[in-house]
Amino acid sequence: MPFKQPVSVLVLIHTPELDVLLLERAANPGFWQSVTGSREMDDPLLDTALREVQEETGIIAGATTPLRMIDQHITNHFEIFTEWRYRYAPGVTQNTEHLFSLEVPRSQVITVAPDEHLGYEWLPWQEAAKKVFSWSNRDAILMLPELRARRASSGT
Repeated sequence: MPFKQPVSVLVLIHTPELDVLLLERAANPGFWQSVTGSREMDDPLLDTALREVQEETGIIAGATTPLRMIDQHITNHFEIFTEWRYRYAPGVTQNTEHLFSLEVPRSQVITVAPDEHLGYEWLPWQEAAKKVFSWSNRDAILMLPELRARRASSGT
């Protein structure tokens, strides 16, 4: 199995009311997060975000659907947890994460990947920010009202 790239996406899936979708990790019960995943080969980051959303939630988004993925143009750098470093090439300790968001209707059907997640829940953004285990996920959720307002004012 090839090593994972230390380049990933974090996708905030939310409703118009800013309820945020959280997934519980199968490998770490009690660890809640938004959709995340590593880039494969030289895939564009948008393609990585679309793929991970589909794999982890069953949601199909993109140019041919009414659901539009938004690149927030925010990047975080963080140390990879020691217990997950075996997935990366020897000596790799840092990851670069790129933030995306996806607004969906509250009625959106979610189908979690059982090998990755035990379940899901929708929470108001403030509660979701308190529940996630990752600081970058927390900070992104806390920015969500501002990110959405910025997008609305720009007309995109």
